[in-house]
Amino acid sequence: MDAHADQVAAVAALAEPTRRRLYDHVVRQPEAVGRDEVAAAVGVPRATAAFHLDRLVDDGLLEVHYERRTGRSGPGAGRPAKLYRRSACSVAVSLPERRYDLAGELLAAAVVEAERSGERPGAVLNRRARARGRELGAAADGAGGRAAVLRVLEACGYEPRVDGGGVALANCPFHALAREHTDLVCGMNLQLLEGVLDGAGVGDLTARLRPVPGACCVRLEATGGPDGSGAPGD
Repeated sequence: MDAHADQVAAVAALAEPTRRRLYDHVVRQPEAVGRDEVAAAVGVPRATAAFHLDRLVDDGLLEVHYERRTGRSGPGAGRPAKLYRRSACSVAVSLPERRYDLAGELLAAAVVEAERSGERPGAVLNRRARARGRELGAAADGAGGRAAVLRVLEACGYEPRVDGGGVALANCPFHALAREHTDLVCGMNLQLLEGVLDGAGVGDLTARLRPVPGACCVRLEATGGPDGSGAPGD
């Protein structure tokens, strides 16, 4: 299961009313709490609470902490209690998928570097985006060439569609940002995807700005032109 599917599953787990009530109780407590306390507070049998709490752990929404609440240690102190608390992970689901975390990471790093170096923030952003794209393309496990590129595009939410000799990107992971700051974000996006191609060692595709309503502003075209004929694109 990929990361986006994991997030969808985690949100879906909270659709069950009892499980949601148990989750809400746990996360409102200042410290980790045990099954008995949660069951009593919500008014459900201990076995029911245990089942749902452990399901929330499996889905990454809660984490388990063990502690001896008696304050004693050593022989005769008893087994540590199994306690639950909110997990450190954040869960957010957007359909279609958005990757504002990736954009935010690149933008923040670019601002910090630009303030330190005096370089134009846009130039730093494009360089960092290209470098990040190379990392993503090179790290695509179990795939090479175009297969690696498609895997990265899927993971980043681009919804790639093989189209003739190129690849159309049906979704923009940075939609809201691109709408408000088109030149900056689309430029970053172009550099990111050029880096992915470079990192995956794909020389027969070229990332080009081809804005289409409702889709990504970039298209991956056969090197030499949109039709692969050798005629350069506009």
